[in-house]
Amino acid sequence: MVKEHPLARTRAALRIEWRLVVESLTRPYHVTIPMVLLVSLVPLYLFIPELSTGPIHVPEIALDRLVPLQPAWAVVYGAVYLFLIILPVLVVRQREHIRSTVSAYLTVWLTAYVCFLVYPTVAPRGEEVHGEGFAVWSLQALYSSDPPYNCFPSIHVAHSFVSAITTHRVHRGVGIAAVFCASLVGISTLMTKQHYVVDVIAEIFLALVACALFLRNDAGTEIPELDRRLAPVFAIGTIGIAGLGILAFWVLYQLSGEA
Repeated sequence: MVKEHPLARTRAALRIEWRLVVESLTRPYHVTIPMVLLVSLVPLYLFIPELSTGPIHVPEIALDRLVPLQPAWAVVYGAVYLFLIILPVLVVRQREHIRSTVSAYLTVWLTAYVCFLVYPTVAPRGEEVHGEGFAVWSLQALYSSDPPYNCFPSIHVAHSFVSAITTHRVHRGVGIAAVFCASLVGISTLMTKQHYVVDVIAEIFLALVACALFLRNDAGTEIPELDRRLAPVFAIGTIGIAGLGILAFWVLYQLSGEA
């Protein structure tokens, strides 16, 4: 009996895995009205400060003053948040699970928008970022693209934790890694002086409430074995996408002439 070469077995396994990936990605993905509403809410984030008429608040506590500004965390902020935006799109595939996840997202976004209107805040960051290099350039780009308002609560942190929790419903290991990444997003918002400590705590609490309201009721939904098996594959692919995002940003930095 002729033994199959290990390399041949590996190639065959990769072909099977690739067919499963294609099968998963080509399954129908139903776009719903809540999905459209969620996407349409994103640009509104930039205009909310113009709608706020009350006094500007600074919810700073003593711990905020102990957190140093670390420009390198701007790269973490962008890459990890991108990872947590894309990951659920690839991993969460069941219709009811998608519906529950979108409902949780809408809850945190709408609640945050109401808070932005009735309790306007300003970020703890300074007017200028001193220094040079890719990290400083990245932080300057973050500051220029994200106005220093809409701090309480931190919608980036809430969105990240909802992504992590809903992913955990599909695959425990990927979900734990996603929770770690969501925690990094929370830390990065502090290290870049985008948010205050209370902003991060409030949005973690809001994310947990939203998931308890919607994803707990979805706990009985059976997750197909195909989705569980491919979740780590999609997670690795999403890491690759986030890495390409960092690379593209680095190329822009080089082309900017500040390198």
